[in-house]
Amino acid sequence: MEYTIQKLSRLAGISTRTVRFYDEIGLLKPKRTSSSGYRIYGEAEVDRLQQILFFKQLSFSLDEIKAAMDDPAYDAERSLVAHKQALLEKKAEIELLIRTVDATLDEKRGGRKMSDKEKFEGMKKEVLAQNESRYGQEIRGKYGEKTIQASNKKFVGMCEADFDAMQEMAAHLQELLTEAMATGDAGGESALAVAALHKQWLSYTWPSYSPEAHRGLAQMYVDDERFMAYYDKASGKGAAVFLRDAIHNYTEKAE
Repeated sequence: MEYTIQKLSRLAGISTRTVRFYDEIGLLKPKRTSSSGYRIYGEAEVDRLQQILFFKQLSFSLDEIKAAMDDPAYDAERSLVAHKQALLEKKAEIELLIRTVDATLDEKRGGRKMSDKEKFEGMKKEVLAQNESRYGQEIRGKYGEKTIQASNKKFVGMCEADFDAMQEMAAHLQELLTEAMATGDAGGESALAVAALHKQWLSYTWPSYSPEAHRGLAQMYVDDERFMAYYDKASGKGAAVFLRDAIHNYTEKAE
């Protein structure tokens, strides 16, 4: 069966503008163009669009999707298996969070009292799921699967007091970063104090620390627009770059 761009967009639940954009960037080319100049899509294009939307649900960027699907070694079936596994993991994490909310409601209504571990297990799983969805591919590529698994295990096993302290430290870090930026000196006392606090914050989840890895993470804050947007929104424009420079200055002095 063949589809015009309007019919394909309705079928997939996306806008015609999105389909046109996918064509413009070479992500989804039509099967052919009709004599009237209309884009026509066939079964192969429908299958490719389905794959694209699967990737998008897992928070891959369009550049990442195109690179993966244009790779000669790309295997659609293997990709679907990986998608399914990722969705099953996300489903398990959501179900755990729902159980945690239900148990909390039951306790508040006079039911069984939850343990402190139960109260935070679902929440920590949700944080991990969000981080995995947003940054999983990048951090695995930078630090390796073994390191990330060890970090996640340490985070999940964190006690309530440490979990609260980590959240409070993150907020305090942003405040100090804003103050340090006002000095304009990424090598000054205030900036170095921010970098030292950032190292302390990392200790809650990092299985081990090295200045080189710390600098690498700081550089990723600048190279990845999502990290940059997070820090710039919390502490002001240029925060990610200032933090990167502060961490570089701090680690160089520590070595």
